[in-house]
Amino acid sequence: MSNNATENSASKRIFALLDEGSFVEIGSAITARNTDFNLHTKETPADGVITGYGIIDGNLVYVYSQDATVLHGSIGEMHAKKIANLYDMAMKMGAPVIGFIDCAGLRLQEATDALEAFGRLYHKQVMASGVVPQITAIFGMCGGGLSVIPGLTDFTFMERKSGRLFVNSPNALEGNIESKCDTANAQYQASITGLVDRVGTEAEILSEIRSLISMLPSNCEDDASYEECLDDLNRLCPNIVHAIGDTGIALSELSDQNIFFETKREFGKEMVTGFIRLNGMTIGAVANRSEIYDAEGNVETLKSVLTVDGCKKAAKFINFCDAFSIPVLTLTNVTGFDATVEAEKEIAAAVSKLTYAFANATVPKVNVIIGKAYGSAYVTMNSKSLGADIVYAWPSAQIGMMDSMLAAKIMYADSDVATQKEKAEQYQELQVSPISAARRGYVDTIIEPENTRKYVIGAFEMLFTKREERPSKKHGAI
Repeated sequence: MSNNATENSASKRIFALLDEGSFVEIGSAITARNTDFNLHTKETPADGVITGYGIIDGNLVYVYSQDATVLHGSIGEMHAKKIANLYDMAMKMGAPVIGFIDCAGLRLQEATDALEAFGRLYHKQVMASGVVPQITAIFGMCGGGLSVIPGLTDFTFMERKSGRLFVNSPNALEGNIESKCDTANAQYQASITGLVDRVGTEAEILSEIRSLISMLPSNCEDDASYEECLDDLNRLCPNIVHAIGDTGIALSELSDQNIFFETKREFGKEMVTGFIRLNGMTIGAVANRSEIYDAEGNVETLKSVLTVDGCKKAAKFINFCDAFSIPVLTLTNVTGFDATVEAEKEIAAAVSKLTYAFANATVPKVNVIIGKAYGSAYVTMNSKSLGADIVYAWPSAQIGMMDSMLAAKIMYADSDVATQKEKAEQYQELQVSPISAARRGYVDTIIEPENTRKYVIGAFEMLFTKREERPSKKHGAI
């Protein structure tokens, strides 16, 4: 190992991430080759980025880490080429790429050479998308064109205090100053833009990346995301019925050893996305959420509707799962669409993307209707009509166009209250009850909540060899 990867923060992050003694550096002797503006008089060891490969719990990964001590981590021609070459190796070997960002931006002394090499890095990321998982962690500056890098990766982490992510700095935005609205900080990027999956300390981020890598396939063809299941496959979940609102808790209840890795947890909170394990198999989970409980038992109430942010979040997640052959489980409890003037600008487009993602995915898809499933929002949430392979429903589920009392009031608007109540009861039995949906084939089995784990495990085991063809085309355009 060279002296480039010994004591600076860039190398320490790599050593903390990988299994001890497993890192092998590549390209340690590379330096900047540009001589304009006396650049040749400055030391540029490894040209400001450490690249190489190593192991995480037995899984091969490729890693690059920008070194802020070398020209502030700025990206020059050779710097970008080193990362691009790492991508070439990762795609040949079929292993994830993990990038640590701490960069002042593109190197001015190298201008078009830096831009050209940087553009090639974009190209490599696009080519790698859907081939190998890509993870970015932002520990320092990530501004301007560099902000596209996390946007092109699958999962992004950001250090709570020092991480800065922006296209334009807060003070460059008309009518804004950083003290008024810090659009570059971690909390804004996690909760408002949705670009960041998790925020934490450096140690927390490195630990979470290790956990995530252990759950993901190495590439789109070879799946190393299985591990031995030490949990009871027939374990009952007696408390899951109480988690109908906070489906993050419900998913933990279902999962082997209660493992649940939630993604984008601060963004679009009405929708939960993340990974669980069922009989040792990684499953992508998508669920509607109407409540969030914190560690003290305090509850945050949310609308049980599809929102713009929630749909965007879920669609991106489903596309990732489909690309890497990760089965998808949904827990459905939705009453409609977000109804605000602001939401109306994007809700149709966002719901379209989610509808497309569910219908387009060819992986095994299982839906459990745990609460209300009303109208077109229900159809979008992995319904039988969109291609769900198996649909279960709890006995308390309500599946139909709308609430039965509301339907009765519309259909019998001129009737008295007693008549409307009687018609509502009839509507509930004939059109809204899970048995009504089951009789029509829209629900496969009505299951008790406590039996959900064993039923979904059985379904995914049965669906393991699923093959589904799609019409011949280049790609969809939604």
